Amino acid sequence: MREETTDAGVLEHWTPEEVAAALKAGEIVLIDVRTPQEYMFEHIEGALLMPMAFFAPASLPVDGSKRVVLHCGSGMRSAKMAGVAAQAGIARMAHMEGGFGAWKAAKLPYIGTDMASGAPKRMGG
Repeated sequence: MREETTDAGVLEHWTPEEVAAALKAGEIVLIDVRTPQEYMFEHIEGALLMPMAFFAPASLPVDGSKRVVLHCGSGMRSAKMAGVAAQAGIARMAHMEGGFGAWKAAKLPYIGTDMASGAPKRMGG
């Protein structure tokens, strides 16, 4: 994990592998800030959805028991929303570098869509 100190607080940049390990260990809450359509088509199993258009920092589960990590498709939206959360007073935020694209490139498991049936299907890994 790489840390960046900003005017509003600390932004942590996590790799997909770090996110996968922490998610499996139950150490983080992973928040997907992509659109509902993107999430429905494919998403990381266990990730919660809070689309960027409706991002509400006050609703983030930042009680201190688990780190909140944001992710999007490429890392741009999640970094931006981490900044929004920091501006709202959350002093330490994290996001996944490279987003879902980097997750898939690392061949980590996710829920996709079976194109033959339209049903959700475990993929990758």
